[in-house]
Amino acid sequence: MTLAGFEPFRIGPLEGFSPAFSPLVCMMTHARDVTLASVKDLTVPELDYLLDDRANSIGALLSHIAATERWYQSYSFEKKPLEGQELLSLEAALDLGEKGRRQLRGNDLRHYLEDLQSVREKTIREFRKRDDAWLMEERPFTRDAHANNFFLWFHVFEDEINHRGQISLIRKRIGTLPRAPGRPGED
Repeated sequence: MTLAGFEPFRIGPLEGFSPAFSPLVCMMTHARDVTLASVKDLTVPELDYLLDDRANSIGALLSHIAATERWYQSYSFEKKPLEGQELLSLEAALDLGEKGRRQLRGNDLRHYLEDLQSVREKTIREFRKRDDAWLMEERPFTRDAHANNFFLWFHVFEDEINHRGQISLIRKRIGTLPRAPGRPGED
C-alpha cells in the first residue's frame, strides 16, 4: 500500500491524515514494511516450521498480527469487541497455542500477505475518517484501566514488533534470515 507523503525512515505529515494520526501511520507503516521484509520469499515449510512442540510458526504469527488488528478495528472503530462467529473465526490466530499449531498451517506467503494488506487497508480507510480528538477518546482496556484510541493503535504495532522478533528468531533457526532494512549493525 502506498501512502502519499510517506518516506521510509521519516516520521512526519501525511496527506489525508490529521497531525497526530500522521506519526502513528508512519510508525505503523514502517513496522509493517520491516515485517514484510522479514518474511520475504518464505516457503510453506518455512512458514509452518516449529522450533518445538510449544512454539508458534511464522505463518501463525502473521495470522496473529492480522487478527489482532481486526480485533482492534472492531473495538476502536465500532466501539465493541469482536463477538460470535467473527471472533470464533479468529480464535486460533488470536490465541495461538495448540489450536494455532493445528489450524494455521499449509498456507503460502501470499495468503498471509493478502490478509495483512486487507486488514491494513481497512485501518487506513478508517483512520482517514477520524480526527485527533478521536485518538484521545477513552474506553475500558483492562479490568482496572482505560486506554485511549491512540494507545490502542500503538499497542497494535507494538504487538507486531514483538512478534516480528519471534519471526526473526525462527528465521535464524531455519537459516534463511536476510538482513532487514532499518536495522543497522544487526548480523
